[in-house]
Amino acid sequence: MKKQILAISLGLMTIGVFAQKDELKTIEKAIKKEDYKLAKQTLATLEAAEANVEEKYEAWYYFLKGSVYSKSDVKKAAEAYNKLFEVEKASGKAKYTSEAEPVLNQLIQTVSKRAIDFYNNDKDYKNAAENFYLTYQLSPNDTSFLYNAAVSASLAKEYDKSLEYYKNLQDLGYTGITTEYFAVNKETGEEENLGTKENRDAVVKFGQYSNPTEQNSESKQADIVKNIGFVLIALDRTDEAIVAIQEARKSNPKDLNLILNEAQLYIKLEKMDKFGKLMEEAIALDPNNPILYFNLGVVNQNENKIDDAIKYYKKAIELKSDYGDAYMNLAIAILSEEQQIVDEMNKSLSNFKKYDELEKKQKELYKKALPYLEKADEIKRSEDTVKSLLNIYDNLLMTEKADALRPVYKKMIGQD
Repeated sequence: MKKQILAISLGLMTIGVFAQKDELKTIEKAIKKEDYKLAKQTLATLEAAEANVEEKYEAWYYFLKGSVYSKSDVKKAAEAYNKLFEVEKASGKAKYTSEAEPVLNQLIQTVSKRAIDFYNNDKDYKNAAENFYLTYQLSPNDTSFLYNAAVSASLAKEYDKSLEYYKNLQDLGYTGITTEYFAVNKETGEEENLGTKENRDAVVKFGQYSNPTEQNSESKQADIVKNIGFVLIALDRTDEAIVAIQEARKSNPKDLNLILNEAQLYIKLEKMDKFGKLMEEAIALDPNNPILYFNLGVVNQNENKIDDAIKYYKKAIELKSDYGDAYMNLAIAILSEEQQIVDEMNKSLSNFKKYDELEKKQKELYKKALPYLEKADEIKRSEDTVKSLLNIYDNLLMTEKADALRPVYKKMIGQD
């Protein structure tokens, strides 16, 4: 009795194996005829018992599965192809790998391009995030796609997803550091980033470029921490945001980027006192950075500490002589005293002597701010610089300069 049962079982197993082979042949023929409907229907019968596919047919099965889904489900196709590579690598036989690899690479490129188009052209950040994340799933060794998915999800205001992706990046130890390849364009004399080493070396060899160099890009780890903080703030998890930055700083307390990132969080939280303290800490680490002094100037000006603000703006200009925004803010800081003078003038309309003294004081203030305002306009002309200059020129009766500038201003506001 036992032998009879064994024989029947073996017979059933044999029938199953022949069925697998026949179904795989049917799928293969359907693919060649581009009858993907039949191929998919037949594949479904094997998928239901995928774990039971006989070992000698595994590579064939996963290759066909990838081929079927390459037309309809990129993720399933990639999973099948990756399983194929795994099976053939283990067996030491690569019958289908060479044929599947370019197909998978093409799928990855298609999804990646779709993600980039959604991001750059359509500004459709939700779909960009989905496609960047799918590209990462197809090619998990390229974690830059996961980073792009995190950024896109944040822009789409899908903060939970963004946070998940950023934390995945942290768990993976992602830095985003890449090697960049530069050379000098002989025609323009400008140094250019030429993308890959192969491309850089080729143009140097052909004599179009010279002085080849290479350098590593900056780590994105500080940006990831900062962005986690911003996402947590968007989720009203402010305390967690601050903790995230502060935890990162514990391991690297002198990391300037982390200090600045924590400072930016306090701007969002409108805690300018804490922002100011962190900027001072940053200056201690980087005393020749003009932007840090400019930011301290803004903080102090907002807190109505005008003398301190002026001091910091002047320091920023000392370190960067063409710092247009610093010149403009310095002029504004100086002119901030004007409102008090005007208020006093309005109260002294019947006291001619005091009124004249106040008017003289007002003009001295204009004269003090004027060179900084002119410098700001010289470095970076804007509607604000021109309007402010015109106002001062008119008040100081500098008619020639005012007449020269007035048509410029009218053109800027569309009145020419």
